[in-house]
Amino acid sequence: MTRTLPVIGLDLGGTKIDAALVGADGTILARHSLPTPAAEGAEAVLDALAEAAAAVRDARAETIGVAAAGVIDPVSGTVTSATDTIRGWAGTALAAGLAARTGLAVACDNDVRAAAGTELASLDGPDGSLIYAAVGTGVGGAVAAGGRMLHGARGIAGHLGHLPSPEAAGLPCTCGATGHLEAIAAGPGIATHYAAVTGTAPGPLQRVAAYARCGDPHAVAAITLGARAVGRALGGLANALGPDRVVVAGGVSRIGPLYQDALSEAFAAELMAPLAQLTPSAPRVGHDAAVLGGAALTRTLPLHSPRTTGASR
Repeated sequence: MTRTLPVIGLDLGGTKIDAALVGADGTILARHSLPTPAAEGAEAVLDALAEAAAAVRDARAETIGVAAAGVIDPVSGTVTSATDTIRGWAGTALAAGLAARTGLAVACDNDVRAAAGTELASLDGPDGSLIYAAVGTGVGGAVAAGGRMLHGARGIAGHLGHLPSPEAAGLPCTCGATGHLEAIAAGPGIATHYAAVTGTAPGPLQRVAAYARCGDPHAVAAITLGARAVGRALGGLANALGPDRVVVAGGVSRIGPLYQDALSEAFAAELMAPLAQLTPSAPRVGHDAAVLGGAALTRTLPLHSPRTTGASR
C-alpha cells in the first residue's frame, strides 16, 4: 500500500511516550512527548497515548501506528503479556482502546519489532532477513525472513531475552523462569552479577562500566560475560536463520568497546563457515526508529477501526 497521507507514530515506553506526525516521505513534521502514567494503569496510559496523538495530529491524518512495550498481538490489537512496568498492561485492548479515543484507525506492534522494521526496510531487495537484538533494561528482539517480520503465535516471536543461556544457568529471569539470556545480559543482570561477585549492593550498569574502565577485573568480567552470552545466542540464531544483517541496539550495547568486542568475538566463534563475513552492527536509524517504525506499521499490519471491533486492511 502506497502512503500519501501523513501518519501518527507513537512510541510507548515505561517512562515516556513519544509522538510524531510522519509525512509520506518519512519526514517527521511534528513531535510531542509526555510522561507515561505507568503507575496509574492501562486506561490512564491509553488516555495519554490519545493525548500525545492529538498533540501532533493534523486534519489529513487518518491512521495511527503504535510501537508499544510488552508482547503485542497485532492481529487482535491486544497486549498478550507484559511486565509490571505498566500496571495492568497485560490483556489491554490497545488498538481498540486507542481507536475509540481518537476516532482513527490503529495498527500496533511491539516497540522493538517496530524499530527493527526500519532496519529491515534499509536492506537491499524485498526479501531481506534480519536478526535485531535490543539490549537494555531487558533483552528484546525481532526476527525477519523473506522481507517479512515474524510475529509468531500471539505476537511472541523475537523475544530473544528468553533464549536459554549457559551463562545464566540457575539465575531467575523476569518471566519467572531461570537460566534465560536476559538474566545475565541485560543491564540489571550485569550489575547484579557484579554485585554478587564483589559482595556489594547492586547499582546501575553505568557504575559497573566506570569501574571496568578503571581496570576493576570483576567489572570487566561481568560486562564481558553478558556480552559473550549475547554474542553466542546471536551466533547460534544466525546459523539457524542465515540473516543478511544482525543488529545490536539498546543502551547496554553502547557502553563501550569492551562490551562490543566481547560480543563480536563470541558471535564470530559460533558462526558456520558460509557466514564468516557476517558481523553484528549498530542500528542505521537513530532515536526516531520506534516512532518511524510505528508509523510504518499502518502499511503492513491490520488496521483496527474505531467503528468496529475487528481489523481491516
